[in-house]
Amino acid sequence: MRVITQEQLAGIFSALPKNPRVVASGNFATPQVLLNALDGQVEHYRLHMLNAQKPIPNRPGITYETAFVGPGMRGAENLNYIPSRLSLVPVLFRDHYQPDVVLLHTSVQRFDTVSLGTEVNILPAAIEAARARGGIVIAQANPQMPYTYGDAQIYENEIDYLVEVDEPLPTHDPGPMSDLSMQIGDRIAAVVNNGSTMQLGIGGVPDAVLAGLTKHKGLRIWTEMFSDGVLNLFKAGALNAEIPLTSTFIFGTRELYDWVDLNRSIRMMRTERVNDPGAIARQAQMTSVNAALQVDLLDQANASRINHKIFSGFGGSTDFIVGALHARGGRSFIALPSWHPKADVSTIVPVLAEPVTSFQHSAVVTENGMAEVFGHSQKEQATNIINQAAHPSVREFLTERAHHLGLI
Repeated sequence: MRVITQEQLAGIFSALPKNPRVVASGNFATPQVLLNALDGQVEHYRLHMLNAQKPIPNRPGITYETAFVGPGMRGAENLNYIPSRLSLVPVLFRDHYQPDVVLLHTSVQRFDTVSLGTEVNILPAAIEAARARGGIVIAQANPQMPYTYGDAQIYENEIDYLVEVDEPLPTHDPGPMSDLSMQIGDRIAAVVNNGSTMQLGIGGVPDAVLAGLTKHKGLRIWTEMFSDGVLNLFKAGALNAEIPLTSTFIFGTRELYDWVDLNRSIRMMRTERVNDPGAIARQAQMTSVNAALQVDLLDQANASRINHKIFSGFGGSTDFIVGALHARGGRSFIALPSWHPKADVSTIVPVLAEPVTSFQHSAVVTENGMAEVFGHSQKEQATNIINQAAHPSVREFLTERAHHLGLI
């Protein structure tokens, strides 16, 4: 590894092959200094980021690539969406979308390593794929990035160049939870047993579920990502202190980042390990909570497309839904409001008009109730979804459509 200045980046980027594929730290760890230097030097390139946030370079000559669309790429005409479960993105890098350069946002050096900190995810696989084909790996080392353990630790011989920067990390203040989120979250929290293993994302409903678990005991965390709700469980003494918390990326307050810094009870692992359905299935009472845009009477969920256009992607939800259902005592919940206020329509529909993101869940949960679906016949599934999850104003319509479809 060679430590260089920001000014020296221009010469390195000018030597890249024509139209290089660039994989950069995504989510909330964008390496802004490296991306800006690349963009100022390379006219045409393919930028691959997972759940890219704003701002990122956007101009003619740049092609976006991703398996999960974030706000930084959403709706862009230059977007090349690559459908893939998150656990399989490393296979894409190895066999189909090999990177020429990987841009990392890391901690400062600690002995002979740096840490990927808040964003591990698909990056170890990208590093390996780039090095296997003679590509380069560049890190911007930031004292404000926490040092986390596990697969986050990258040895200096895996990095070609390191640039020292000092810039604040994006943070997220959860803020107050809506009454709707609290109703849904409370319903799920009420059926979670002590000693369960939790997977939740970010947002109102996951935050509400976690808020409802502070009086539980012996909880474990095996999740794609976590935020301050997990820190609150730690403060409340609800976590099993003997089992490491396992995740692959983090987003939250500065207090959260300070908590995870040099915290050996937290393992930040690569996505093909955390999101491996087989590994998920081995977790005690694995409990998965994921959101959806729509659910139909066949228990099919759309969580990725609006008006047939890609909004996000499969992400890790499909990995965790399958893993949780296979776990002994495991359950998979799909949570959503029963009514979409902006579109003024029911989120429970007879049959999805959009492509299916996931299917076969343990239960569908709205503010109206919890509709048990797995282990029930299609008639019972449809009836439960109508009577226990759907908005009261559409239950008669859904019942008529269910008869028409031969479901009841």
